[in-house]
Amino acid sequence: MDRNIRPREGVESPDHRVDFRLSPGDIQAVRFGVSPGHEFAHAVRVLLRPAEHPLQWGWLKQVRESVPREPFSLLAQVIGADGYMPDFLTTDARWDLTPADELAALRIAPVPGILVDLGKMIQRSSGERQQALRRMRADPERARALLADAWEQVWDAALAPVWPQLERMLRADIAVRARTVAADGLAAMAGGLHRSVRWSDGAVRVQLRRHSEDVDCRGSGLVLVPSVMSSWGCMVLTEPPAQPTLFYPARGVTAGWARDAADLADALGALVGPVRAAILLQAHIARTTSQVAVDAGIAVSTASHHLTVLRDAGLLTSAREGNRMLHLRTPLGEALVGAGL
Repeated sequence: MDRNIRPREGVESPDHRVDFRLSPGDIQAVRFGVSPGHEFAHAVRVLLRPAEHPLQWGWLKQVRESVPREPFSLLAQVIGADGYMPDFLTTDARWDLTPADELAALRIAPVPGILVDLGKMIQRSSGERQQALRRMRADPERARALLADAWEQVWDAALAPVWPQLERMLRADIAVRARTVAADGLAAMAGGLHRSVRWSDGAVRVQLRRHSEDVDCRGSGLVLVPSVMSSWGCMVLTEPPAQPTLFYPARGVTAGWARDAADLADALGALVGPVRAAILLQAHIARTTSQVAVDAGIAVSTASHHLTVLRDAGLLTSAREGNRMLHLRTPLGEALVGAGL
């Protein structure tokens, strides 16, 4: 799989495009997901070429000095600064995919796929990097273990501190896109993803720099994945067994996106009150009323009152599961939390 290489500024390539073919009214064929692995790989690229990523400078300032040098160097050899990115470093994007899921999948990534990906990287590299990749390919199981350990160490230093903020932006973007699909249709949503994306003759068409392909998604569907770290443009995943995927820039990415979580809580607290802000910020996972009360340090009756207010405002939804009532952020709640960044 060739994920799209970063386009040169101001250069259009109308002859190169990927068409993800869908039935015009088949909304169910399109789903959204998040990809911690994609964000991680592009974070490595940002660290390699910081001058090209001004929207990430606030994040860079926070984490640069804490990134472990040797693990980062190992990952940089495999990921590179641009172009092709090995598929085995990420798993299929899902709504509920977590960094722990991503790391667990990397630790058991199939060796044949690793060999193929490393072979492609060897062809695209030279010198010392090419020799390092050859050594990895000669012992893929050892390379996989070393890369997984390096992934964990660099993640903990570089992305774990800001993952809550980053994930909120991704989910807020998805909430807005999903609402556009429901209100205005698939074509309108696709046309708003990025200037290089549009709906054309029953397909989501992505203009690329070097790659052209027709992908029939009517059997497999299409996964749309917002990204903060690759905020410069779109990339595609088209090669089986991966599901056809389009990565696009998330909305609202500014140089201040990596602001401190406490600042966000204060800003949201000024709007809805500190207790409700805390409840809303933690409502990305379903929790019972009792769990909400414990997490907030308040009585169950008080938690029930705050949950009712948030639910009446459309920021939370509550659904019964057996004898439990579970509370979760709505798309509007996701958008509000994401906008706070």
